[in-house]
Amino acid sequence: MAQATLKVEGMSCNHCVKSVEGALQNIGAKGKVDLAAKTVTVEYDASKLDKAALKNAIEEQGYDVV
Repeated sequence: MAQATLKVEGMSCNHCVKSVEGALQNIGAKGKVDLAAKTVTVEYDASKLDKAALKNAIEEQGYDVV
């Protein structure tokens, strides 16, 4: 499993956490949001997903990956 930590702008509440973590789960990744740091740490199978796929899943929920 590969791991990446992404900086995500626009998250501010538990709904945001569930939205981001759920979007990642839907594509086969496991995300853990840190609201205070505005980051999400993601574990994913690098043979099936890349960072662009992770970014797209999060951005489709209305957040900005920077």
